[in-house]
Amino acid sequence: MLKNIILMGPPGAGKGTQAKKLVSEFNLVHISTGDMFRDAIKAGTELGLMAQSYINRGDLVPDEVTIGIVKERLAMEDCASGFLLDGFPRTIPQAEALEKIGQEISRPIDVVINIDCDKNELIRRISGRRVCKNCGAPYHVDTMKPKVDGVCDICGGPLYQRKDDNKDALEVRLGHYVNQTKPLLDYYQNKGLLKTFDGSIGSDVLFDDLTKLIRGQK
Repeated sequence: MLKNIILMGPPGAGKGTQAKKLVSEFNLVHISTGDMFRDAIKAGTELGLMAQSYINRGDLVPDEVTIGIVKERLAMEDCASGFLLDGFPRTIPQAEALEKIGQEISRPIDVVINIDCDKNELIRRISGRRVCKNCGAPYHVDTMKPKVDGVCDICGGPLYQRKDDNKDALEVRLGHYVNQTKPLLDYYQNKGLLKTFDGSIGSDVLFDDLTKLIRGQK
C-alpha cells in the first residue's frame, strides 16, 4: 500500500473532500502547513516559537523554519502508519528538502496525487459557493441548495458569497497556483511519483480511483 502521500490540486478541484475521505479510509495523518505551525507553536518547540515570531510580525515563515517543523511533525509516531501532506511542499527547494527528510527518517514519499480540473468547471464550482454567515455551513447554488433560497437549513442564518469566491478572484488564484505548482508537478513527474486524476469525474468515482491507486490495484 502507498502510505506517504502528497495531495495537490487547484482551488475547487475537490482536494479537501478527497483528503477527508482518504484520511478516514486509510487511517492516515492529515497534515497541512497551518496545522504543523499551530501544533509546533502550541507545543512550544524552538522552531514553533521561531515560526510564531515571524507570524506575529506578519512576515512569511522562512523555508528553513518550515522545513524543520515538517521534519519534527513527520518524525512523530502517529505518522508511522502513513500521512497525507496538504499544502507542502510549495517550492522546489521545499520538495528537495522533503526528499532528504524522508531519507533521514525512513518515511519517503510514495506518491504525489494531483487532482486536476477544467478551468470553467472550477469557476462554476467556486462562484456557486455560499456560506452561512452564522454557523459557516457550506452550500452551492447548483449542487447543494438550501431548502429555502438564501437561508441556512441548520440555523436559519443568511447565506452569502465570500469575497474571493468569484470569477475574477479565482482567475488570480489560479494564475498563482499554476505559476507556483507547475515546476513541482514537473519535478515529481521526473521522479516518477506523480499521478494525475480528473477532478470533474465525480467525487465518488474519483475516490474509487484514488483508493485503487493507494492499494496498488491501479
